[in-house]
Parts: sequence; structure tokens; C-alpha cells
Amino acid sequence: MLQPKKTKYRKMQKGKMKGNAMRGNQLAFGSFGIKSLDESWITGRQIEAARQAVTRHMKREGQLWIRIFPDKPITKKPAEVRMGKGKGAPEMFVARVSPGRILFEAEGVPLAVAKEALRLAAQKLPVITKFIVRRDYVEEII
Repeated sequence: MLQPKKTKYRKMQKGKMKGNAMRGNQLAFGSFGIKSLDESWITGRQIEAARQAVTRHMKREGQLWIRIFPDKPITKKPAEVRMGKGKGAPEMFVARVSPGRILFEAEGVPLAVAKEALRLAAQKLPVITKFIVRRDYVEEII
């Protein structure tokens, strides 16, 4: 599971997610990608499930880049605990995702394979996504 090796602070405030992604909103590495169309927190487990779905479908050919990292700690209090007595213990880490953010990128496989692999990944994620292709991509005929 993805999580930071070390953090400066153990707990973090919830914060607000407003506006579109200002960075990480263009394809940088691969020719294909999935882009988020709404905002959400994505857990390390969800990212790992999506990664496994993509690598299985691509049969470990080509390359995959994960463009998000869960660095925000989420706390939870145990079940049946009375109100008050402070903030709960860190439970998991999430990645904040805004509309327009590229989540995964792929390269080195045909368009049809990449499209299906990233569709399977998108099913594992709690956001609505869109499949995108690099503007200068040309399908090679073998």
C-alpha cells in the first residue's frame, strides 16, 4: 500500500477541495491516461487495486505511471467512543484529487489494450474519469 515513509505531522485538518487541478493536469510521461472529472479523496488501497487491474490487463507489457500519491493522513476514532477527548488516531492515507488531475498514464501498448486497461482501473476509483490520448499520438501499424 502506498503511504509516506515519514511525515512532519501525524494529523492533518480536513480542508476544502475547490477548483480545478492547476498542476498534474497534462500527460507528462505516457501516450494514454485517465483524467478525473470530479473531486474526491482516493485511498492507497484504491490506487493499488487500480494499479493491479491495469498491470494484469496489459500482461506486464508497456509502462504505467501513477500520478497521484496518498500523503494526507485521515484519522478515525474507535467504535462506540464518547464525543470529545481529542482527535482520533491516523487510520489511512489519501490523495486529494481535483477535477482535471491525471491519475494514471500508460505507454508501450496498443490503443485498444490501453483503453480497456484504464477502464478497468477507473472502475476501482471513486471518481468519474475520462480516457485521454496524447495529441500527437499516431497508431503504429505492424
